[in-house]
Amino acid sequence: MILLMVSNGLLTTLLTLRADGLGFSDSAIGLVQSGYPVGALLGCLIAPGLIMRVGHVRIFAALASIASAAALMHLVTTDPWSWGAMRLLAGFCFSGLYIVAESWLNSSADNDNRGSLLSIYFVVQTGGVALGQLLLNVSNPDGILLFVVVSILISFSLVPMLVSEDATPHYEVPERVAFIDLFRLSPMGLTGSFLNGISQTTLYVALALYGSALGMSKGAIGGLIGSMTLGGMLFQFPLGKLSDMMDRRWLIAGIPAVSIPVCIVLASLDNPTDNLYLVYLMVALLGGLTLPVYSICMAHMNDHLNRSQVVAASGTLVLILAAGMTLGPTLGGFAIDHFGPTGIFHLLSLTAGLTVMTALFRLWSSPAITENRGNAVAVSANLTPEAATLYPRSSEKPAGGDRS
Repeated sequence: MILLMVSNGLLTTLLTLRADGLGFSDSAIGLVQSGYPVGALLGCLIAPGLIMRVGHVRIFAALASIASAAALMHLVTTDPWSWGAMRLLAGFCFSGLYIVAESWLNSSADNDNRGSLLSIYFVVQTGGVALGQLLLNVSNPDGILLFVVVSILISFSLVPMLVSEDATPHYEVPERVAFIDLFRLSPMGLTGSFLNGISQTTLYVALALYGSALGMSKGAIGGLIGSMTLGGMLFQFPLGKLSDMMDRRWLIAGIPAVSIPVCIVLASLDNPTDNLYLVYLMVALLGGLTLPVYSICMAHMNDHLNRSQVVAASGTLVLILAAGMTLGPTLGGFAIDHFGPTGIFHLLSLTAGLTVMTALFRLWSSPAITENRGNAVAVSANLTPEAATLYPRSSEKPAGGDRS
């Protein structure tokens, strides 16, 4: 997984910089990058059936081989349509690879270590993306070396799976609940996750466009993405603990509310490149106030579920997040194209404001849950519905009643 995450994190930023160098417009880059979450959404729906038919190891080998080749295809073509197709293919392959890994993890987990295992998995995923940014200093994005590095890392990720002596785990396609049923159970969890999906992919893609528009070096842009990712990782655990002590909706409203002044500060800096360390600090803070919101939304949703509902509902929530993530790159590229480099912060302020208003409305219209609450567990936006089986089970509580 660490090899996959390093390669995926590097490739996402690398393609944004390479496309910018080729003269793609910011809107076109956003559309190209939106192919990845679309492919990931398709992978979540299709890959489980493939695993059931051909098995974990063979589907992992097939998807890794295709993902490795797709990375190199960006060296062969230079038009947005083929790049978008390769991003869609990469999203499909990576989500399938994550499903294989997560189902294998689930087969090794028990009820005593699910939370800690999921937290370690989160650190591996998030830390891997941050480490991938450091590789931007190895070579110029205009060359071929970094694409070869991505391909090599994906190919090496095959080795632990192919030589493992562990028995292939039993696999069943995760159950999911219908959208309307999930909205009835937890409208705040669903809406908050969808909006957070937009914000997360806006940061991962448009932040590189922001740095490029300001004339930052490739290494500095990698540091920008890395700072944002590490900020999100550092804030996940304390904010999750804090949400266990209060009505989570106050935190879902408060965290985005605090992020709005951070966006205003970043948008108002006269010479960001002359205050690079301040920009890094503010971007890390912005990541810390954006990435953890999804974990809290998932915990809030699980507070309203019976134990038997957690896996199915969490799997559906992952798809809702992925649906939101499909919009982030396109909206982020459009914002920068039409409003300049600071357009990304206007967009993030808008999604944060919508989240705040939704949470305040739910606080006004629904009572708080005071009993049988679970604990928030740090989760990454790269999770698939399979990872829902790793989420610690909520304690049993009667169904029905007012949901928020």
